[in-house]
Amino acid sequence: MDEKIKAKTELQKMITGEMYYPGDEELTKIREKAHRLSQDYNNTYEEEYEKREKILKELLPNMGEGTYLQGPVSFDYGVFTTFGKNCYANFNLTVLDCCPVNIGDNVLFGPNCTIATALHPFLAEERAEVIEFAKPVVIENDCWIASNVVICAGVKIGKGSVIGAGSVVTRDVPPNSLAAGNPCRVIRTLTEKDAMLKK
Repeated sequence: MDEKIKAKTELQKMITGEMYYPGDEELTKIREKAHRLSQDYNNTYEEEYEKREKILKELLPNMGEGTYLQGPVSFDYGVFTTFGKNCYANFNLTVLDCCPVNIGDNVLFGPNCTIATALHPFLAEERAEVIEFAKPVVIENDCWIASNVVICAGVKIGKGSVIGAGSVVTRDVPPNSLAAGNPCRVIRTLTEKDAMLKK
């Protein structure tokens, strides 16, 4: 087989977690488009429903029904982020989706949240080679991510969990957990005792 056919593109390397060159022409085009669309969205008014929806469909083609992003938003690629149904993000959601970001249904984000899949080598001489890599992020259904949370590369947050304000999530969080802190740690499991509505 021809070596050129076997060789992976920088895009293929990036989304599968291998070292890649971010200055690649194909990646640059996708990134520039996402940055432009993010800026276009941020320059709209809330009542410009049709205009905002049209921009989001291009920026985030994998977005479920009923999902609403308050804006401003910043997406590195957009096309590698998936939102389920009925999600909500408050002001200033930033997503560095160099690897897939999969967000389930009914996920809520407070203001100033960041999801960062991007990683760089620890050694300065390797960073100087202008290479990087990434790890995917998964947020399962029914999670609440409170204000000013940073979700780091490779993390999975289990179904129904709550991440407290200001947390830096560096490791997986099991389902139905209340977790908070820097680094984020599980405080306890959520139970029926946490119900606020009387049945």
